[in-house]
Amino acid sequence: MSFDNLDTLYRQVIMDHYKNPRNRGELEDDSLMIDMNNPTCGDRIQLHLQVTDGKVEDAMFEGEGCSISMSSASMMTQAIKGKPIDDALKMSGAFSQMMLGEDVDSDDLELGDAEALQGVSKFPARIKCATLAWKAMEKGINEEK
Repeated sequence: MSFDNLDTLYRQVIMDHYKNPRNRGELEDDSLMIDMNNPTCGDRIQLHLQVTDGKVEDAMFEGEGCSISMSSASMMTQAIKGKPIDDALKMSGAFSQMMLGEDVDSDDLELGDAEALQGVSKFPARIKCATLAWKAMEKGINEEK
């Protein structure tokens, strides 16, 4: 597949998650709730995590922001659901590496649709948009531990 076709496909995946976000909403009961924002651009997210026995049972989000931040939140919640928290944290680390332009073995970490955001690494001002939800997840899991 040519670079142009791949770039177009990635844009389509990003816009699909932005227009049709997965896991948008909030969790009830005793779920973790993490509020984070990016004061530089105004993106904000409220992430809800249900962690049971060391596993992310469920993840949902609410918030406002650009297509990059909201699609990243949608992709992240899909990627971490059902994963052990250690795997979710490893995925977050790999995602951060990808945002810095470093090579990541995505086969081992199953980033799923989040791989479509790899082009964001070329735009340093947008990296914080893409990593906001992932940083919120790390904060919530680390506070839970």
